[in-house]
Amino acid sequence: MGNATEWFDYGVYAATATYLTDAFFPGELGTLGTMLGFAISFLLRPLGGMVWGPLGDRIGRKAVLATTILLMAAATGAIGLLPTHAQVGVLAPILLITLRVVQGFSTGGEYGGAATYLAECASDKKRGFLGSFLEFGTLAGFVGGSATVLACQLALGSSAMHDWGWRIPFLLAVPLGLVGWYLRSKLDESPVFTEVAEEENQPPGGLRGLRELVTTYRRELFTLGGLVVALNVVNYTLLTYQPTYLQKTIGMGESDTTAMMLIGQTVMMLVLPFFGRLSDRVGRRPMWLFSLVGLAALAVPMYWLMGQGTVWAITGFVVLGLLYVPQLATISSTFPAIFPTHVRYAGFALAYNLSTAAFGGTAPLVNEAVIEGTGWSLFPAVYMVGASLVGLVAWCFLRETAGTSLRGTEVPDAGEDIALGSLVPAKAAIAP
Repeated sequence: MGNATEWFDYGVYAATATYLTDAFFPGELGTLGTMLGFAISFLLRPLGGMVWGPLGDRIGRKAVLATTILLMAAATGAIGLLPTHAQVGVLAPILLITLRVVQGFSTGGEYGGAATYLAECASDKKRGFLGSFLEFGTLAGFVGGSATVLACQLALGSSAMHDWGWRIPFLLAVPLGLVGWYLRSKLDESPVFTEVAEEENQPPGGLRGLRELVTTYRRELFTLGGLVVALNVVNYTLLTYQPTYLQKTIGMGESDTTAMMLIGQTVMMLVLPFFGRLSDRVGRRPMWLFSLVGLAALAVPMYWLMGQGTVWAITGFVVLGLLYVPQLATISSTFPAIFPTHVRYAGFALAYNLSTAAFGGTAPLVNEAVIEGTGWSLFPAVYMVGASLVGLVAWCFLRETAGTSLRGTEVPDAGEDIALGSLVPAKAAIAP
């Protein structure tokens, strides 16, 4: 529920991008301004990760998660109350970007904390299946945001949506956030965290944990960061930039675009638990390999197909979405397991948010800038291919952790791993 609330905002922002452009960034470069408003929130995510991550390793996962969801919901709801450029001039986009910065800071601790908490509470044999429901929440937020915007479009019409109707979906984030906060405040603390916190010689988190993280676990940080390049370039291109791309580049109507996104995201959401369960049986590494290779091979053909009409656009989007799901379904079981308990929250939050800020949140802005400057409509697909190749390099250093315990202060490892194509005993690669 908490993760759905967080990503409800991103779904709404993506689906209302054309309305936000008119309200806050009028002019020839208005779409770039809207994409900048999206990207700039990610600049604060690494700082949020550096603050919330070590804090979560010291005081616990539960308290941080309850705080971040309140910040996120409040900032999202406030966007729905902002004055427009026509009313207050340049102050309007400044206020919008300020609220996006607040959202970015809170998100820096939200996602890593939620994934860490869920992974530590799930049984070792079902971590993939249970962890996939965090991403079920992610897509539920996206779908909920898109469905809300679509409902408003159908009920109010284009003129009212441009005037004031775009505010309604943002305001709905407030009650969603309050429900999520209530549920999180009733959670028990992670048993894995509690065990480490109670050991006298293993004080969790804080600045000491952050120093240990960047000096001892560099391999883990770079492995996660590389995987996140692939994960989030695809994510924010396919799930966030896509409505703008389809409307401006291909010429689809507003309601058709929103409906297509809704269909594709719903299909992805429904199959997530099945891919999560499959990863418990075959491992995380095969799932990631299949997804990365599939996206690298089919991104360009599917984007070309999208330009052939509405039905083909839906087909191409669904195919790419299904190829992406093996990554999405295993985030919560793969990423937290890369680190040991005492630096897990901080390691996840730092590497994930740095990589996301540099490559994920900027993806819509980069895509729009290149298409505007060159007219190359297939660039988003090529960008996804490049990101997938980066992910394949990081995959070579990923340890298999399916079925492995996350308890204690050693790096989880299910056995031997593959590094640069050679079998290397896993224990030899583990930092002391």
